[in-house]
Amino acid sequence: MAGGAREVLTLQLGHFAGFVGAHWWNQQDAALRKLIHVQEPPGELCPDVLYRTGRTLHGQETYTPRLILMDLKGSLSSLKEESGLYRDKQLNAGIAWQGKLTTHKEELCSENPYLQDLLSAEGVLSSDGIWRVKSIPDGKGLTPLTTTTPKPLIPTEGSIRVWSDFLRVHLHPRSICVIQKYNHDGEAGRLEAFGQGESILKEPRYLEELEDRLHFYVEECDYLQGFQILCDLHDGFSGVGAKAAELLQDEYSGRGIITWGLLPGPYSLGEPQKNIYRLLNTAFGLVHLSAHSSLVCPLSLGGSLGLRPEPPVNFPHLHYDATLPFHCSAILATALDTVTVPYRLHSLPVSMVQLANMLTFSGRKVVTAGATIPFPLAPTQSLPDTLVQLGGATPWTPLSACGDPSGTRCFAQSVVLRGLDRTCHTSHLTPGTPLPSLLHACTTGEEVLAQYLQQQQPRVRSSSHLLLTPCKVVPPYPCLFSSSFSEKGLVLDGPPSGTVESIPVLGALCSSSSLNRALGDLAKELTKLDLRRWTSFLDAGVEEGDLDELLQELCSLAQCYQSSDSLMD
Repeated sequence: MAGGAREVLTLQLGHFAGFVGAHWWNQQDAALRKLIHVQEPPGELCPDVLYRTGRTLHGQETYTPRLILMDLKGSLSSLKEESGLYRDKQLNAGIAWQGKLTTHKEELCSENPYLQDLLSAEGVLSSDGIWRVKSIPDGKGLTPLTTTTPKPLIPTEGSIRVWSDFLRVHLHPRSICVIQKYNHDGEAGRLEAFGQGESILKEPRYLEELEDRLHFYVEECDYLQGFQILCDLHDGFSGVGAKAAELLQDEYSGRGIITWGLLPGPYSLGEPQKNIYRLLNTAFGLVHLSAHSSLVCPLSLGGSLGLRPEPPVNFPHLHYDATLPFHCSAILATALDTVTVPYRLHSLPVSMVQLANMLTFSGRKVVTAGATIPFPLAPTQSLPDTLVQLGGATPWTPLSACGDPSGTRCFAQSVVLRGLDRTCHTSHLTPGTPLPSLLHACTTGEEVLAQYLQQQQPRVRSSSHLLLTPCKVVPPYPCLFSSSFSEKGLVLDGPPSGTVESIPVLGALCSSSSLNRALGDLAKELTKLDLRRWTSFLDAGVEEGDLDELLQELCSLAQCYQSSDSLMD
């Protein structure tokens, strides 16, 4: 790979993972387009970590995500499983058969107008049936949008049914794997239980397909640092993720495996079976994924992992609808794009294994995430001013459904602040002005951030990164900003100066004692559960003895997060 990139292979498992992934790849693509359009030198983040170069059968160079994606039958809408980038009409030539033919035609999904706009902007189907990608200046990626290209259609919330309705990135033909035996829509044939998911990758058909795709991507890597798994926790994909992580651990020993367990928005008490299954799938998923991953982080805008509904988390500067996966996934993707920065850096990257080792000592394989979206910097403020203004409370909103982090202990943390102009990294007080804080005496932005974290958590093992690169929030990212912001995401006193295109973000991964309470409460709820009432979950491949073993492992995992204070009580 160019520049000796430490490649990462991404696995997206499940439909909500598809939503988060679609926003994630759109944000990577938007950042890449900016580099191409203005012909900037290589940035702080290395896209080759996540992307691969390739070539179509007709010699067209491509630049696509290094991605394996699994979802259910009916989940792709009008998106083709084999992708449109490599399609060739010549491969669909008529069959040389003179006998009687019977035609079975499946009704096609109507083409999403947003995807039609994507295709017209980035390529053309020529008269010979070959898809031709528009040329670009440096031969990498797809053509940037220019002032001569019509503005892309912006999908409305009502038009978004599945993640492919707003994915603005072409995928490689080996990326998408559809599980045909289960349906995305309808009441029957659903992938509901952990055991069902495990059994999928025990079937030779799907196991061999996954292994074939893994070998295809891995064998072309020069230095594979590991795998990141985006996996639904609330349904049967928790079992798919557990088996996939086990496979990766067995076949690629020594590589990093970082798993992001995804949970969609709020749930209703009026759906008892769905809620019980969500509880069981989440518990089985967390335990099994932590056994086979370097690090596991649940990601959710919900307030709790348990059965009792808690209100979704609040962001002071965002206005979002927690019932819309399109909104929730955009926020989680923005956090993900920030906290994964350490292993995507051009210079002095922290490998996935190093990041996991720093956070998961003493058996603490599960971590929590948090983010401040956007980081509230005003045009006249410096970074020290804003951090002092945030006060002594935890500066980020929790994103792991582990409750309020106030009063909990942090054992280790990795913090990333991105998107602030270098001129505001330090204070510019006139000589002789009394310093409002120790932060105002720091001479670099990195020193400011490190000093702030030291003040907040004096005895915590901390790693911090400060980047100039912001997080891109151009369409189809939803308009969620409730306050007046500039195009670069700075807080304004007056009316907005235009559409927000990028924002500064503060993100963190923490090994926290809040997991002692969250995992312990999860175990308590499971002990009250009579699994015999939920025979369908048992029929899916889980035995009652498995639940007893799960409870022991969940309690053991929770005990790893006891703070020293609680041990002395």
